[in-house]
Amino acid sequence: MALVVICGQPCSGKSLAAVALSEALKESETKQNVRIIDEDSFHLDRNQNYANMPAEKNLRGKLRSDVDRSVSRGDIVIVDSLNSIKGYRYELWCIARAAGIRYCVVYCDVDGDRCREWNKERGERGEASYVDGIFEDLVRRFERPERRNRWDSPLFELFPSRDGIEKSSPVVLEAVTYLTKTVDSKTQDVRILQPSIATQSARFSEANSLYELDRATQEVINAIVEQQALGGAMSRVNLGNELPPIEIGRPVGLPELGRLRRTFVKLMGQSSLSGPPLPTDANSGKRRFVDYLNREFGGSNA
Repeated sequence: MALVVICGQPCSGKSLAAVALSEALKESETKQNVRIIDEDSFHLDRNQNYANMPAEKNLRGKLRSDVDRSVSRGDIVIVDSLNSIKGYRYELWCIARAAGIRYCVVYCDVDGDRCREWNKERGERGEASYVDGIFEDLVRRFERPERRNRWDSPLFELFPSRDGIEKSSPVVLEAVTYLTKTVDSKTQDVRILQPSIATQSARFSEANSLYELDRATQEVINAIVEQQALGGAMSRVNLGNELPPIEIGRPVGLPELGRLRRTFVKLMGQSSLSGPPLPTDANSGKRRFVDYLNREFGGSNA
């Protein structure tokens, strides 16, 4: 297993690099299974992804969550995105360390003028491109990777505007060797990250919190179903334990309740990446779920 972070300015050839590396890995002697995680997989417009900081945070959270789920499957995972913020690259490095796998960064080094030119050409061809304001903002905020940073090392640098990108490119083949080389007690040029007690504890804590949240939301659903089964007109479900009531205002079927529950759990998991942590006890989980249901039912009843 390994995690590869593709990094570079907008329109610098990152997706080409990801595909070239993926093909080279699949054709290597070890016949690696490779999964590319990219922004297109979420079916979101690239300008919407970076229109403002909340949208950008949401995108990074989705990518990070997908990476976290994927590194345990035994594949080599390639993250094809801007990955332009060093703090975010550090988060991805922490995922690799917690999983105890290899990690590297592939940097597409292209100057801003050439990226600007390529972005304009894409737009003229009717392909996905950035509007000028968003493009300039992303270029301005780009944080170049540095070898001295552990989360940027090892660093494989490509120069697409000068050399192009092919699966046979020397740097691509160098990365393939690093990612597939057999490691033994004498190997010194390949580093497999080792999980620390802190990262192991964090993953255990997150898993425990998700379990508590799952159980708490199911208890709320059960209470709604049971009270509706009593019959008669009902506009409020009381849960006790100093929890606020749920103002439903209409009959709500189990399929809709299940959908709302799944959406809530998913949203909580994503927001915990950059916002408040997951609740660690049942009552806190129930309170947040009740607040969410009241907002949903309030909107649909309005």
